[in-house]
Amino acid sequence: MTFDVVIGCEVHVQLFTETKAFCGCGNTFGGVPNSRVCPVCAGLPGALPSPNARMIEYAVRAGLVLNCSIAGLTKFDRKNYMYPDLPKGYQISQFDMPICFDGFLDIEGEWGSRKIGIIRAHLEEDAGKNLHSEDGAGLSYVDLNRCGTPLLEIVSEPDMRSPEEAVAYVQEIRELMEWIGVSDCNMEEGSLRCDANINLWIYEGEKKYATPITEVKNVNSFRALRAALHFEVKRQRAEWEEKRLTLEEVGKVTRGWHEASGTTILQRHKEEASEYRYFPEPDLKPILVSKALVEELKAGLPELPARTRNRFVTDYGITMEDAVQLTSSRAMSCYFEDACREYDGEPKKIANWILTEVNGICNQKNIGIAEFPVPPSGIRELLAMTDSGRISGRIAKSVFAEMAETGAAAVEIVEKNGLAQISDRSTLEGIVREVIAGHPKSVEDYRNGKSNTIRFLVGQVMKKTGGKANPGMVNEILEEKLKP
Repeated sequence: MTFDVVIGCEVHVQLFTETKAFCGCGNTFGGVPNSRVCPVCAGLPGALPSPNARMIEYAVRAGLVLNCSIAGLTKFDRKNYMYPDLPKGYQISQFDMPICFDGFLDIEGEWGSRKIGIIRAHLEEDAGKNLHSEDGAGLSYVDLNRCGTPLLEIVSEPDMRSPEEAVAYVQEIRELMEWIGVSDCNMEEGSLRCDANINLWIYEGEKKYATPITEVKNVNSFRALRAALHFEVKRQRAEWEEKRLTLEEVGKVTRGWHEASGTTILQRHKEEASEYRYFPEPDLKPILVSKALVEELKAGLPELPARTRNRFVTDYGITMEDAVQLTSSRAMSCYFEDACREYDGEPKKIANWILTEVNGICNQKNIGIAEFPVPPSGIRELLAMTDSGRISGRIAKSVFAEMAETGAAAVEIVEKNGLAQISDRSTLEGIVREVIAGHPKSVEDYRNGKSNTIRFLVGQVMKKTGGKANPGMVNEILEEKLKP
């Protein structure tokens, strides 16, 4: 028996609008439960929704970078179902006339390159959220703050053939949506969620069988997505060998990912579209999306990550590996380019500084580059001071730490603390003589052929000068003085 893994993804991207999809309530995360709820959110009688223009624009921008066709005419529909967190009993969504359709994304990895078809990307509103008490009282509550939050649901073809490809596909969507500024894609806050559909194609002799499709829900990280899909591959193979259940017999089921046990758990059999009893939303007119608007939004799109990466390699002479890291977010790529502007040194130095020193502090403080207090010009000025020999590389790191802590300029910190590099030859020669006199054994070792000993002596000079000595000059003077 051989088999193929078949995966398709439904990715929900929360759009980064100021207000909700169909009302004026604020579109922010968290807050006091039920503090951002109006009659439209709750679907009270007489409440009339009004579509958010920015939501439409964001959907078009997203569709363009997903290589989709944009509908000239689109409409909203009611998707009817009842959950505690959806008090009005229906969700405003799109059924037969989505705003974006027929797109694709190319993903790359150890498997090579694969084109993933995108069936559609449609707009819909989010439901609320059920909260369950953890004190054993068995009580549940409903927070409707999330009701009406604008979502773009991106539905792929079942073109992925491994959990790793599925993860790469969702990561690519996250990068693009963040890059064009339509979503923050914060998975912890639910701004990007993925339901993955997976089944196996079993080959036995000349026959091919399809196992029941599982829709895996509740995955809120890439690690969880990968683990859930790997679990499903094993579970579905074992189920086939034991029960030989086929897609025709069982259809589609929903299973939730249980993080603690590392397993998926059966939730329900999946409803078909007919069970949702879709019908056109009577309170919203169809929307015309003009070609002029699409062209305007297309012209306003930034350069996309893949092209930026290639340009960084060509224009700045950095490696593709560095370029990939520097384009992990648009904010990071802009920071790098701003730092390189008017810098006379090698851009590679700036790239290294950002990827090590800047990222190190960002990770310590658990902040993003957009919140980092040192502007790109600060990095440029700091490295210019090391290039000119005014401060040593070692001092530069301590100066940078203070810049990140206080927001002060490098020049200001260097002058205030007297950190300028010592490059006066006569001064350094005096210190070198003291070090040589104080370490006769090291001097003897060096003169007997242990050339690495000079590093120790350089270190002693740096120690005496508080790291302010010009290391190049120190090395040069030491070599002269140590000659037999």
